[in-house]
Amino acid sequence: MHARTLTCVGALLAFATACAPVATTPALVDAPARDATYTMDDFARVAKFDAHVHANTTQRAFLDQATADGFELLTINVDYPVFPSIEDQRTAALALAKADPARLHWAATFPMDGFPAPQWRSSVAQAIDAAAEEGALAVKIWKNVGMIEKDADGRLVMLDHPALSPVAEQVRARGLALIGHQGEPHNCWLPLEQMTTDNDREYFRNHPQYHMYLHPEEPSYEDHMAVRDRFVAAHPQLRFVGAHMASLEYDVDRLGAFLDRFPNASVDLAARMSQVQYQSVRDRERVRRFFIRYQDRIVYGTDLTQGPDADPAEFARTAHEVWTSDWRYLATGESQRVDMIDADVPGLALPREVIDRIYFANARRVFVRDGG
Repeated sequence: MHARTLTCVGALLAFATACAPVATTPALVDAPARDATYTMDDFARVAKFDAHVHANTTQRAFLDQATADGFELLTINVDYPVFPSIEDQRTAALALAKADPARLHWAATFPMDGFPAPQWRSSVAQAIDAAAEEGALAVKIWKNVGMIEKDADGRLVMLDHPALSPVAEQVRARGLALIGHQGEPHNCWLPLEQMTTDNDREYFRNHPQYHMYLHPEEPSYEDHMAVRDRFVAAHPQLRFVGAHMASLEYDVDRLGAFLDRFPNASVDLAARMSQVQYQSVRDRERVRRFFIRYQDRIVYGTDLTQGPDADPAEFARTAHEVWTSDWRYLATGESQRVDMIDADVPGLALPREVIDRIYFANARRVFVRDGG
């Protein structure tokens, strides 16, 4: 089951690697130009915030590229066995935040070892308090909750387990956001021929043990979504951020319904752009309307990951390519070839004020506390 949790992460991390921030106030747009769009020439000068990255090393390539490309960053610690230890992730985040506190922000996490014993709860409470004091802006619960971790009776620990409720309330009381990654992309539960992106199709063909369609004994996609919704409903004052488009990436209308139902929730775009592009190739205006209608609820993110062994120059190139490709799609009307869906994808040409919110203002509102 541990292997299973690493499923879509393989496909996910194929995009990962990059980090660095910029100004703390977004570029101002004149009122007459409110409906105008940006161009590729505007990319570097407009303040931006990548609110879902993993800077898992003190090496500065991520920060330097972020500076060059005009980004602030939120590096997110994750209870993921392929990453460095949680403590090593925290150490890297604190070092980078100290080096450039205006550009590099971080989110904490906690281990599930010992769950749900009293010692576990006490340790997690202390860790959240310490992270808040050290300047963390959020806490992440990863998909090991729901897909790997088991209780003493051998049952999967789901997000709505009663022992996780005090954790959520402590996160809220400390003024932090909670980033939730529940389930996997919808493709994980589909047969290969119905998957919408080549990277998912190739990954699950080569790793059938991770392909949930082949494991009906495990919780279904809808099980994961229902559990997540019960959790969010039980904590209405919590600033909840659904990582990876809340695992509703395959249908912008369904994602809109989630945002309508939970007014204190937001979602990030990390590692799901090709899923959005798949939809916009088929109905560009439907997807464009979604971004405009929910412009205050969407946070830009990539899932770029720089590990300790990454080549700094190669990582910087990858980060720049991901960032500029996303900008071309969201901010301009230019077309680009997207190999993962084998299509030429026209850009959405979102209005400047929409781009300013998705790329900057929303992350500052959701994550950055006063004085941050």
